[in-house]
This record gives sequence, structure tokens and C-alpha cells, in this order.
Amino acid sequence: MLVCSLVLLVAVAAVRVSSRSGLPSLLIYLGIGIAIGQDGIGNVVFDNAELTQVIGYAALVVILAEGGLGTKWKEIRPALPAAIMLSLVGVAISVGVTAAGAHYLVGLEWRQSLLIGAVVSSTDAAAVFSVLRKVPLPARVTGVLEAESGFNDAPVVILVVAFATLGPVAPWYVLIGKIALELAIGAAIGLAVGFLGAYGLRHVALPASGLYPIAVMAIAVSAYAAGALAHGSGFLAVYLAAMVLGNAKLPHWPATRGFADGLGWIAQIGMFVLLGLLVTPHELVNDFWPAVVIGLVLTMVARPLEVFVSLLPFRLPWQEQALMSWAGLRGAVPIILATIPMVSGIEGSDRVFNIVFVLVVVYTLVQGPTLPWVARTLDLGRPSDTPADLGIESAPLEKLRGHLLSFEIPGGSRMHGVEVSELRLPAGASVTLVVRDGRSFVPLPSTVLRRGDELLVVATDPVRDAAEARLRAVARGGKLAGWLGTGG
Repeated sequence: MLVCSLVLLVAVAAVRVSSRSGLPSLLIYLGIGIAIGQDGIGNVVFDNAELTQVIGYAALVVILAEGGLGTKWKEIRPALPAAIMLSLVGVAISVGVTAAGAHYLVGLEWRQSLLIGAVVSSTDAAAVFSVLRKVPLPARVTGVLEAESGFNDAPVVILVVAFATLGPVAPWYVLIGKIALELAIGAAIGLAVGFLGAYGLRHVALPASGLYPIAVMAIAVSAYAAGALAHGSGFLAVYLAAMVLGNAKLPHWPATRGFADGLGWIAQIGMFVLLGLLVTPHELVNDFWPAVVIGLVLTMVARPLEVFVSLLPFRLPWQEQALMSWAGLRGAVPIILATIPMVSGIEGSDRVFNIVFVLVVVYTLVQGPTLPWVARTLDLGRPSDTPADLGIESAPLEKLRGHLLSFEIPGGSRMHGVEVSELRLPAGASVTLVVRDGRSFVPLPSTVLRRGDELLVVATDPVRDAAEARLRAVARGGKLAGWLGTGG
């Protein structure tokens, strides 16, 4: 317990180093695992690929759930067609081109080449956005990258399992049919679980606010389990269920997001440290240059080609396509998927794992720090004066048939300077308390709201949604929200 807690504290402190250096935190966590491994100062011997795979899958479920909860439907909806094309057509192109490079340039057997091509075809949004915090992207680019990372895990897992089967690989049309069926089952189950879970949480008042985050994560995980039991894509199911929950305006939402964010960090730390323990550094030397060559084919040929072909029908500007090509960072998923051939006993699976490990580390080191520079060079930064949205927390009052809505006016909100009467809340909703500079008071209709004010709004059950929509509209549109429409 002492060792685990110390490792966790070091990993948490490393986030600060990661944010300053521009490197994705996964590299630091992998380094911690290597440092305490058999070739490091800890001299811990760990070679259980099966346990790593099980824990890695569990961590991925939590990470996908956290990512889905933070996905805004209004931003991702326009990007869905492009993301689906990248996740299906793009994955097929990436697998084919990368496998051909591994076979003809490195000399690997076709099964090993196909495994590597499939394994490294999954992108990692966490790795991308961890280095782009200071360079916000346009909503379309962000939506495509985020949706792609949530969707492409499912077909990639199916392909890796198919290629890792000891028998002959199924014909291409059988694989396509299997992928389509599993994706359809996973999508149906994920959406159903998400909508049912959101309906239940909105109509059942739990006795403690701390139970809502636990219930949300339990619902998301149950979507993965149900999808897997139905022979569908559990990864797609958990992502879609979490996305539905994240856009359902659930009670105590800021607390739920904070809880999910913390679980996501723990999952990432545990997963990367374990992967660092599994690798044997002195065995990576012989596979360094093959990994560099395969990564070069993936980064400079396969990824740009898949982006160009997949997005051809959408006629996106070349700047956005160029950034998406360079932003195809690989994270934990490829390394975890590389354990599948090891568990299946495929000949040469150790070399496949080593090549994938080196490829992910080397090209994350190359692409990660340069991503902000590429985004600025292509002039793809979003304007900084975009009005900030409100983080409204809702607490149901079951016996009173009402809701308490509490929020703080953020710095970029256009609610600054608006009088309470100009909020024009629907009948049945009222601002009952304002906290300003540590002092609370009951506002008058003429009270002018300021940045940093904390507001408490009471709304009856029938007008709860309308009141929240109106508050968000004023936050985006200010006094002109009525003219600009409900969206502000």
C-alpha cells in the first residue's frame, strides 16, 4: 500500500510536469512503470500479459466513460459523419498501408504485419488534447478527433482479435460483416442504457448527492458489460451511453464530472504504470529501428492517406486535414491491444509488443510537443472571446416538487452586467440568493450581476429545463439573448 500510494502521488505530481513540457502524461506514467520494473531501480519482475490485458480493458472502459461524459453533443453532432468514415474506411486504409510497410520494409510475416497495422490504427484523444490545452481548436476539428477516438476502438479490437486467432484469418467480407454487426449491437445497447439511465436519475431523488456520480459510472460500465455479453462492441456501448448521460442535464452534474475525471486519471495512471512494468527495456534495442520505420510509414503515409480519402466527401479545408493527419497520436490502446497476440500465443508476439511500445513512445515524443506549433502555424486556434458556458448544478427537491440550480458566472460569460430582471426567467423560477466576494444577499430585480457571482435559483419541476435553458442563453448572448434565440 505504501508503494502504491507513493507511485500514485508521484504520478499526480507528474501531471504538472506534463502540462509545462507539452508532453502527454502517458509517457511519464510509462517511465514510472519502467523505472520500478526489472531493469529499473525497483527491480520488480512482472510478465503477466493476461492480467495486464484484463486491467487495461477495465481502465479503458473507465477512460471511455469519462470521455463520453465530457462530450458535448452540439459540438460532436456535425462531426459524426466524418468521424464514422475515419473510424471505418480510415482504419481499413491505415491497416493495409501500415501492414504493407511492415512486411516489405521490415520483413515481418503477414500475420505479424497485419497485427501491427491493426493495433496502431487506434487513436487516443486523451493524448491529443493533453498537449492542446493552450491551443483550443475549432469545434469541427475537436469534434472529429474526439468522436474518432471514441469510435475507432471498436473495429480495431475486432480486427486484432481476428488476426490473433490461431486459425486462418476470415475473408475480408466476413470481417466487414462482423464489424458492422458488433457496432450496430453496441450502438443500440449503449443508447438504450444511456437513455434509460438518464430517465431514472432525473426522476429518482437519491438520499445523498455523492450517490449520483457512483450511479452514473455504474450505468456506463453496465453498458459495456451488456454490449459484450450480447456479442456487440462494449467499447462503443460505454462511450455512447456516457455521452447520452453527459448531455442529459443530470442532478449534481459538476460533482459527477469531477468524480469521473478523477477516476479517469486513476485509470490512466494504473494502466500506463502497469504497461511500463510489463515491458523489458533491454529487449527493445533490436526492435527500435523497425519501429521507427513502421511509425514513419504510419505517420507520413497511412494517416494522411486515410484522412484525405475518408474526408474527401466533406471537402474540409486542407489546413484542418493537415492538422488531423498530424494529430493522430497513439496512446494506451495500441499497447494494450498488443497484449492480445501475447495471450493468444501467436509466434513473434513479443516482438509485436516491443515494436508497438517503441513506436508509441517515439512518435508521441515527436508529435506531442509539436502539435501546438502545427495548430498555430495552420492558423486553427479558436477566438479567445468565445463566451464561456455555465456549469449549472441541479439538486432535486422531491417533496417540494422543485429544483435548486446553483452556478458561478465565469469570466467569459456575457451574463456580466445583466440585471436580475433582465434574466426573464419563466414563471415558477426565481433568483433567491447571490454570493459575491464571500457575502450572500437576496437580490433585487435591479441587482446587476458580475463575473464571479454565485447564484442560487429555485425552479418548480415543470419549468426546470426552461429555466436552465434561459440561463445558458443569457450567459452566451447577454441582454440580446431574447433576440438571438434560446441558444443565445
